[in-house]
Amino acid sequence: MVNIHIETAYKKLVPPKIINKAVEASLTHQKITHPVELTVVIEGDEQLRELNLEYLGVDKPTDVLSFPSGDQIDPDTGVQYLGDIIISYPRAEAQATELENSVFDEIQLLITHGVLHLLGFDHAEEIEKEEMWAAQKEILVSLGCNITRLPE
Repeated sequence: MVNIHIETAYKKLVPPKIINKAVEASLTHQKITHPVELTVVIEGDEQLRELNLEYLGVDKPTDVLSFPSGDQIDPDTGVQYLGDIIISYPRAEAQATELENSVFDEIQLLITHGVLHLLGFDHAEEIEKEEMWAAQKEILVSLGCNITRLPE
């Protein structure tokens, strides 16, 4: 199950359907077949800047942050909670323009990136980055996204 929160300013710009579609494609690609839950939040730059500063010590907005929950299991349902993905709509829109992608494709890229982080992927080392970027590409192709360039 995907919990979705879209800040009021962006509600008309981001259909929940594309969020669900990107999450499902990412989970399917990674062969996650048991029920899981996660949250996707679409916010503004200021909220992402605050979180980036608080958790990573970087005082600037970023496009996406992921907060894995570890192996939390809801005691009532037995469903694993993967964590939270927070996306800055203004960053997504700016990157889409800069990289010549559609904003929907960019948001799906950021969701895919976030889900992979929740599942343990990282890109701190070059070999990890290659694996993560390859998985992202395969997922985006399955979604029909036309991402011409990826953000670094």
